Amino acid sequence: MTFGKVIRPQWPLDEDIIFLNHGSFGASPHAVLAVQREWQDRMEAEPVRFMTRELPQHLDKSKAELALFVGARVEDLVFVQNATEGANAVLRSLLSTFKPGEELLTVSHAYRAVRQTMVYVAGLCGATVVDAEVPFPIADPEEVIDAIRLAITPRTAFAVIDHITSPTGVVFPVEKIIALFKERGIPVLIDGAHAPGQIDLHLDTLGADYYVGNCHKWLFAPKGAAFLWVDKKHQAKIHPTVISHYLGGGYQTEFGWTGTRDSTAWLSIPAGIEFHKKLFAAGSREYTRKLLVDARREISVALGVPLGTPENMLANLCTFPLPGNPDATDERVLKLHDVLFDEHRIEVPAMNANGKLYVRISSQVYNDPSDFDALKGALVELAGAGRI
Repeated sequence: MTFGKVIRPQWPLDEDIIFLNHGSFGASPHAVLAVQREWQDRMEAEPVRFMTRELPQHLDKSKAELALFVGARVEDLVFVQNATEGANAVLRSLLSTFKPGEELLTVSHAYRAVRQTMVYVAGLCGATVVDAEVPFPIADPEEVIDAIRLAITPRTAFAVIDHITSPTGVVFPVEKIIALFKERGIPVLIDGAHAPGQIDLHLDTLGADYYVGNCHKWLFAPKGAAFLWVDKKHQAKIHPTVISHYLGGGYQTEFGWTGTRDSTAWLSIPAGIEFHKKLFAAGSREYTRKLLVDARREISVALGVPLGTPENMLANLCTFPLPGNPDATDERVLKLHDVLFDEHRIEVPAMNANGKLYVRISSQVYNDPSDFDALKGALVELAGAGRI
């Protein structure tokens, strides 16, 4: 199989845009979207029959395939629409267990929406949110572990740790981090929003208490396809964010029906897995990895900036500094993104990482070196004109 421009027509991506932001919302190929449309047609042909008699068994089949893919028992998985929803379900279910003065620990690279959920829950129960200050640029996985160890106190009651960070694209050593919390009896939720499809998962042996992951990013499923994994010992106390008919019916039953919704994104997950497996068998991981490593090296040389992350902490995302190490404000982040899009037709996110302005790139099979060459040229031009 040939990657790059040859395979790009398999996605409905705008041909006039250089798309280097698979990480934000993913991009579903035509083949998977066609499967979703088939499910939608089937649903609308007889909505009552579909919702009440057919949907549960089809969701079970989809969940079974996903469980196999992520190395989990099917009874420990439930569907949610996105990783943030899954994190909300866990944190808000545990609200009554947190006490005034306790600390909810996360990292300075945390995804803002999940951290805001922690802030909300902490505010209701009198707890506080503590950020382990993980450096960026980062030189070694031990820096992550050291920062988290330093932030743990006798008041730490719960932790939320990223598997692959959203603002910086760093793969955290979550096995060692989980062990750190286990030694102290602190429950931990792993935010794996970017992990499924990007790296191999074995949730049953990972050791986390809770895990959330998206299927609509790197697993090619339609938007709104994600999962929550909960260790069996915790399931009785975890409830969906929307309480519906089956409160008290148990973990699987409560999450299985929270009201009328379009469940076809979940039903299309097996199609995304099949598409991913075909690409993987053809060498997609090797292709995208080399593409990312080469691109960030060339961009860093052209801009005269250091690499942000060692290669052993990368998958398909990376974030790199900008000349002059400029401070980040919401206005500057938005302005840089808009200039790159409006003037250069490049879709790539500017990021605020630890208060500094960065650019994050994604490598996907529909990209090729020319896409990153265009970004390199645009950034060199903007830096030379003093516009960064």
